[in-house]
Amino acid sequence: MRFEVPNPLPIEWVKKTVRSALSGVEVLNDGRVYCWIRHEVVRGVTPEMLVWWFKNLEGTVMIDGIAYDRYRVWHPRDHLFAKYARKSADGTVGVGSVIHLAEMLNARPDYLVHIYTEITKLDESGYIHQPRMHGLKFAEMKYEFKAVRHGTRYTNSLTVGFRGILGRLVNPLIRRFVFDEARGKAWIKHNVEEVGNFELFLPKLFKLENFKRVKGTNAVRRTPLKLAPAI
Repeated sequence: MRFEVPNPLPIEWVKKTVRSALSGVEVLNDGRVYCWIRHEVVRGVTPEMLVWWFKNLEGTVMIDGIAYDRYRVWHPRDHLFAKYARKSADGTVGVGSVIHLAEMLNARPDYLVHIYTEITKLDESGYIHQPRMHGLKFAEMKYEFKAVRHGTRYTNSLTVGFRGILGRLVNPLIRRFVFDEARGKAWIKHNVEEVGNFELFLPKLFKLENFKRVKGTNAVRRTPLKLAPAI
């Protein structure tokens, strides 16, 4: 499948810089690439909000009267789409659900990410999902959430490559042709920006999209969201 470079949404979030976080790219003993980030505190955002967000990636956000895809709002330059390819039998999202997503790190076609990834953990302590290739897990993204004063301490990592005999054969090729240090740094930049963007929309979105009881009935209604871009 071919993707064009996305036109950025006309939303000028104030992006955090890589220097706002601690981060690094390493090669593990078995040849896998390990990228890690310790973000500064995500202010005004709670672990509860983060769990809700990853269960509700689909849908739109109203900004200045215009409906935008909410996954694209999260990173208006790099994100293309996110859909739930598999949910639980009751229609909810959680462990065992699969996300189909696409994005271009730093809006570069050569840094396209187009994957199906399975959620293996999602609660207020953290989130883990594992992209697969031909049925084999070739990467793992781990997030850890900790409630602190003023927000959430958010750390995450990306490990790319295979373990065992397959890894010894394939990991050098992955580092050379698929995921090298430069791409790892591009992922870090993208991730620092999108995590920082949570501060600008997630608390209000979480508050306004929670169901509210309609007075005198058992029905529920959704409150629409209207956001003004940060200046």
